[in-house]
Amino acid sequence: MTADGQRTGGGQRTGGERDKTVGRDCSIAGALGVVGEKWSLLVLREVLLGERRFDQIARNTGASRDILAARLRGLVERGVLARRQYEQRPPRDEYVPTQAGRELAPILLALMDWGDRHVTEGPPPTRFEHDCGAELEPELACRHCHARVTAGSTRLLRLGSVG
Repeated sequence: MTADGQRTGGGQRTGGERDKTVGRDCSIAGALGVVGEKWSLLVLREVLLGERRFDQIARNTGASRDILAARLRGLVERGVLARRQYEQRPPRDEYVPTQAGRELAPILLALMDWGDRHVTEGPPPTRFEHDCGAELEPELACRHCHARVTAGSTRLLRLGSVG
């Protein structure tokens, strides 16, 4: 994957860890190995909201500087974010989402929607508007037929093995 998040030949991935000796071989487990920790998701939220600089991300997540530095480093190493220098003296970097990072935006929106409905008391603290002009209500739909995907509308075709 290039620094701007474009895939290179060979179908390179973002580097999710798969431990085939424990539990089921599963893409969910691999994805959680990349972004499945609270601070990583909050960092990604801030970067997708347009906050690119370390101090901005620290202020808006509440993460300590050492935890934030570790999460940013991991997200860069895994190809979710890229570092881009914005100042030479002193050298300072900002963090931008790669293609892999931008592809996580719908996941974060769905997680926010779930939190709005099942965790947050009162009105949702953050709302988005869709390009159509309506307030966004995220919904997963089948890419083929565009029908809503629900727990009862899918059938298992293949299940990862348990190692």
